[in-house]
Amino acid sequence: MKNGIQNKLFQHFLWVRTNGAEGKFADLTGADLSGRDLRGVNLSGANLIEADLTGANLEGSDLTGADLYGASLKRANLLDVDLRGANLLDVDLRGANFSNADFRGAKIDGINLTILLRKI
Repeated sequence: MKNGIQNKLFQHFLWVRTNGAEGKFADLTGADLSGRDLRGVNLSGANLIEADLTGANLEGSDLTGADLYGASLKRANLLDVDLRGANLLDVDLRGANFSNADFRGAKIDGINLTILLRKI
C-alpha cells in the first residue's frame, strides 16, 4: 500500500477513535484503491466519492456513514462489511461479494445489481 494512502487511513483511524481530537478526516474523493487489501479498516464517515475500489478486499471493514456516491466496488470483497447509513447512491456493485454485509439505513438508489441478481 502506498505510504500516502496508508497514512490517510491511519490518520482517519485516529480521528474516529478520538472523536476528532487527533488525526484527520479521510477525504479519499476519486482515490484509486483498486485491488487493495483493506480488511478490517475503519473508514466510518469517510469521503469515498467516486473512489475506485474495484477488486478491493474490504472484508470486516467499517464503512458506517461513509459517502461512497458514484464509487466502483466491482468485484470487491464486502464480506461482513458494516455499511449502515452509508451513501451508496450510484455505486457499482457488479460481481461484489456482500455476504453478511449490513446495509441498514444505507442510501441505495441507483446501485448497479445487474450481475448480482443473475447469481441469485
